Amino acid sequence: MPAPDALLLLSTHCPHCPAMLSALADLVKQGMIGRLEAVNLEQRPEVGQALGVRSVPWLRIGRIELAGVHSKAELAEWAAKADSEAGLADYFHMLLKEGQLPRAQALIEADPALLAAVLPIVGNVDASLNVRLGAGVLLEEFAATDTLRVLLPRLGELSQHADARVRADACHYLGLTGDGAAKPWLESRLTDDDADVREIAAESLQGIST
Repeated sequence: MPAPDALLLLSTHCPHCPAMLSALADLVKQGMIGRLEAVNLEQRPEVGQALGVRSVPWLRIGRIELAGVHSKAELAEWAAKADSEAGLADYFHMLLKEGQLPRAQALIEADPALLAAVLPIVGNVDASLNVRLGAGVLLEEFAATDTLRVLLPRLGELSQHADARVRADACHYLGLTGDGAAKPWLESRLTDDDADVREIAAESLQGIST
């Protein structure tokens, strides 16, 4: 996988921007970033306006957008996973944790294939309730669409997870696919050890047409 490109927005009077620019330049030299474009918003304000950026430093690495100051180690970590599903899952987790659900929604609406990166959050037993609820909103927006149906096999696997909360959530999302192919997965959960899982599996089955 080629190294991601990066776009850094900065300003002449930003005290933190020089360190970010220097760190990113080092990452270019190391081959962790393929190309770096730096734009001074005091000279090119239209660039910031087009991207909806109101403060600097602001950075886009691959498809990941980061506001504020980040250390070279953080930048290197994001660069290494910028275009991987795991990296995007971490990014969505961060957005949801920070209460930036609309930003996550906009990204997925622009590129529905990114919805797959939400599934690791569903399977993350350590994710907070707010993050899990945010992931649910993102998935529910694509109910009965091909975008969600493509994820059916992976949702089926999550419905067999060791954690009952994950199994319950997966059963709910399997029902949202509206696809008959979800039935075997849901039927196998009708005898689940957990009452909530059994109930959600039964409700999801009722919502799927034959």
